[in-house]
Amino acid sequence: MNKRTSLPAFAALAILALSGCTPLKEYRTVYPAVCISATQQPSPECAVHALQQLPTAKGNRYLLGFIEFDDQGQLWNRKQMADVVGKLAGEAGKQDLLMVVFVHGWKHSAAPFDTNVRTFRKVLRELTDAETQIAKLTDTPARKVVGIYLGWRGGSVTVPLLKELTFWDRKNTAQKVGRGGVTEVLSRLESIKQDKGSISASGHSRTRLVIVGHSFGGAVIQTALVQILENRFVQTIGPAGVQSDIGGFGDLVVLINPALEAMQFSALSDISTERGTYFASQLPVMLEMTSEADYATRYAFPAGRWLSTLFEKTREQKRFNAVTHKQESISESDANITAIGHFKPYRTHRLYPLDSEKTVQSKQLTTMDSVRLFIQTSADWAHDKPGSKIAFGNLMLERTTTSSGRNPYLFAYVDKRLIVDHNDIDDPRIIEFIKQLILISTQSPEQTDTIRQLQKPGAAH
Repeated sequence: MNKRTSLPAFAALAILALSGCTPLKEYRTVYPAVCISATQQPSPECAVHALQQLPTAKGNRYLLGFIEFDDQGQLWNRKQMADVVGKLAGEAGKQDLLMVVFVHGWKHSAAPFDTNVRTFRKVLRELTDAETQIAKLTDTPARKVVGIYLGWRGGSVTVPLLKELTFWDRKNTAQKVGRGGVTEVLSRLESIKQDKGSISASGHSRTRLVIVGHSFGGAVIQTALVQILENRFVQTIGPAGVQSDIGGFGDLVVLINPALEAMQFSALSDISTERGTYFASQLPVMLEMTSEADYATRYAFPAGRWLSTLFEKTREQKRFNAVTHKQESISESDANITAIGHFKPYRTHRLYPLDSEKTVQSKQLTTMDSVRLFIQTSADWAHDKPGSKIAFGNLMLERTTTSSGRNPYLFAYVDKRLIVDHNDIDDPRIIEFIKQLILISTQSPEQTDTIRQLQKPGAAH
């Protein structure tokens, strides 16, 4: 192709891309009023509200809020954020909350009928029914489940094939969003939890906060929180000068197929590997899970990172593993170009199905079966050790023999039968697994003791 013919072709390609741009817009434009929906799928009128109250099939109700950001990482409208956070603070004044934040990833947004919004509502419905059942078993008031969906422009073009080339463009935007207003929003939500604890008669409350990010949503969260997580590993919970349980941000951070290089997680992996033992009271703080079939981060990611880091200098890093009592060698060069989930030296777990069939998907558990599973997994986590296996229904979470039991940072490599590609998060087994980790990490000590008593032989379930 000569220069004369290539210019029109390039111009045509540019025009095609511009004509297929994903709109930069605010989707949830009605606030502060809460839209009360009579159906699990909100009506079009309700769908544009930044605050929605929705039912489960069992008649329980949860609250869902939306906070949106622009391409520069700034809040789309500070009033939207203030109204959503203000509503949650008001709800916390009346009862304990289980707050769950979700940050979507590549090709998604806060649009009313986005598939990530649909999946998030499903998770919230199941958590709401499980919370109600656990409250009955432990004779405690049920917490109100509250979802907060953080929306940004996860896709920049809609043209088929061309949109597949936006991976690096959206990675840069995700990290802008993480350095922008997301830290403020997450900090305000954590303040709701802390304020609730400070005013309770016992000095603590059952209000909890969980943050979940998928794909570039994981990059958003990691960028916003990584330094806070490193600080809270060092500043343990308990008296000064005494090594105690590790605190995280909120109560649990979950990253699914995060598109980030392993080097971004090196400090978290190093400090948790150098500590050999964790107390029985230690709960999970962070779960990173990557599918072996996530080819976007397995192949495209290192190719792009290799080009962008071509002139950087790296070295072989040494660290001590407190389980093996040996020094480990970590290649900074490999960690700098390999996505975190595909970097073997940092893995602590494998997650795989017990089913033999490649494509089988289990039936969704009933609420009571899910609670029974939680009772068992909660007890199993308390006895976790190197090489241990914890069954989550028909899934097995197997810790490596070189990772300390109850190490609160879980880096799990996921079987391709569970997550079939970069954007797949809809398998009910994965949803149940994440729900179980949320339940394990967010119960009060009193409830956990009661639940463990229920797990003993002869206890009435």
